[in-house]
Amino acid sequence: MKASKSPSLLALLAFGFIFLLWQLAARYSGWSAQVFPGPIKVLTAMGELISNGTLLKHSVASLFRVTAGFYLAILFGIPLGIVLGRLRIARQFLNPIIQFLRPISPLAWIPLAMLWFGIGDKPAVFLIFLSSFFPLVVSTAIAANSIDPTFFQVASNFNFSRIEVVTKIVVPGMLPDVVTALRITITIAWLVVVAAEMIAVQSGLGYLILDSRNALRMDYVMDAMIVIGIIGLLLDHIMRRLGRIDSVCWGPNSH
Repeated sequence: MKASKSPSLLALLAFGFIFLLWQLAARYSGWSAQVFPGPIKVLTAMGELISNGTLLKHSVASLFRVTAGFYLAILFGIPLGIVLGRLRIARQFLNPIIQFLRPISPLAWIPLAMLWFGIGDKPAVFLIFLSSFFPLVVSTAIAANSIDPTFFQVASNFNFSRIEVVTKIVVPGMLPDVVTALRITITIAWLVVVAAEMIAVQSGLGYLILDSRNALRMDYVMDAMIVIGIIGLLLDHIMRRLGRIDSVCWGPNSH
């Protein structure tokens, strides 16, 4: 019991230490409270944002965009990754294009996204889709290509159809690695949505940071940063729980 509680206790101690350093820095840094607000001022401002519904509205807007873009990336990226992983001709034809586009930062697409989709949810969802799509394609292709060939020989002996090979061998075989990729990708998507909201939309936590900075409300800026961190932790926790499901936790990369 004590061993199970120790990680949580250490985490609380770490956050408490950061809180103390923050308070000392705010008091003795020489900056005004408007430029570098202390934790008490920031928590008080967070109460204001919660009470008037501002924080909830912007958090929901960011989560909606991440969910839409992330699901679209799953819908298109994982099937394409399976095709690239299992079909050599598809890999030879499409992989150079994937490798050419993959290093381009999603933020570099912002001007084009704004021209194509205007201002609103669509450009942000598009940027999140791009940030999630390429990592998922590459990770799925590697996972699908790394499945033990013995499984396919057995499937051939039992006259499995193409659909049965995919559903009974390819998908279960690559699930552990794909879930790990999903955990990494959701973090990337959450980073990108905050950056995209500073430019392409007028709502969301990224927009709240930009708008608060323009209004010289650094306490609101820090509140948005804190919420971004909390939601990021929750998203990572959800993906870790997904990785513990019996059908996917057998792999060597499962935790």
